[in-house]
Amino acid sequence: MTHLWLRHEVRATEGRTPLVPADAARLITAGHQVTVERSPHRVCTVEEYESVGCHIASTGAWVDAPADAYILGLKELPPVPATLRHHHVYFGHAYKGQHGARELLRRFSAGGGVLLDLEYLTDEHGRRLAAFGYWAGYVGAALAILHLRGTRGPLRPRRRAELDAALAAPGETPSVLVVGALGRCGEGARDACAVAGIRPTAWDLAETRQLDKPALLGHDALVNTVLTTHPITPFVTEADLDDPVRRLRVICDVSCDVTSDCHTLPVYDQVTTWDEPSRQLRSGERPVHVIAIDNLPALLPREASEAFSADLSAHLLDLTSAPWRRAAERFHTTIEEYADAEGALGGHRLVHG
Repeated sequence: MTHLWLRHEVRATEGRTPLVPADAARLITAGHQVTVERSPHRVCTVEEYESVGCHIASTGAWVDAPADAYILGLKELPPVPATLRHHHVYFGHAYKGQHGARELLRRFSAGGGVLLDLEYLTDEHGRRLAAFGYWAGYVGAALAILHLRGTRGPLRPRRRAELDAALAAPGETPSVLVVGALGRCGEGARDACAVAGIRPTAWDLAETRQLDKPALLGHDALVNTVLTTHPITPFVTEADLDDPVRRLRVICDVSCDVTSDCHTLPVYDQVTTWDEPSRQLRSGERPVHVIAIDNLPALLPREASEAFSADLSAHLLDLTSAPWRRAAERFHTTIEEYADAEGALGGHRLVHG
């Protein structure tokens, strides 16, 4: 029997959950134990979890959870404890040199814990098995379109019907370019455009290998959904923003690899927030703004959580399967790489299980 411990998300704007009550019930029926921490902003209430047989724990109690519990979450861990002893399942953002990556890996190394990063839970071909990509793309494109139509205020969680009503309302029909259009994230972006009555330009690998910069800059909005694991030629540079023929007015960077060497839009260096969704990069008669929110799907927490949980819960049934072993191996390899590079992580090898 596996003990899964669903932790509270420390970020106040994170209402999503990687495991919804209906899928928790299936795990319990299969013989697993599920503990759920109280959380004031999770889209699913503790009463919903309790009604299907989950144990309920106080906020942040995972720190004292049994050593064999798998701690399940989505976004960043709190800064304490300084050492991490459990297996943690979440998006760690620690394998591409992101800000804080070394410190996080040191915490795992010091405590003997293991990061099973959800970004690296993949099949044998490297395709992610559980992702929020569709809804990230959907919300990203929606925000870009609404920004061009004059809706730019603070964001709050909502249901899809409400967002779709705003998209379908009369307004400007801007030209939109979706980069990475054939992936799940790109599909979501294209679907949001369709609700708004827009037929976007769709670029994928072929078009980005031979980038037509004038064509890119000739659109009103760029929605970047490309996720790359190695540096590539940037899509937009500072010089491009000063191009006298630039039409581009808003960039939505769904990928948000801003602190990584894989950043494809080095015209900004900080993510934006729910309170201030966009940041102005150029002013005057030809302004351009960037939208770079690193938890976009949380704007639609119910829909995003249900879709993600349906994918993930199938794999939570067996945490010794090949995808989890690959995720663990990626962690151990990264620990060793950092240890070799600086001799400060004290790399360790643990038997996954």
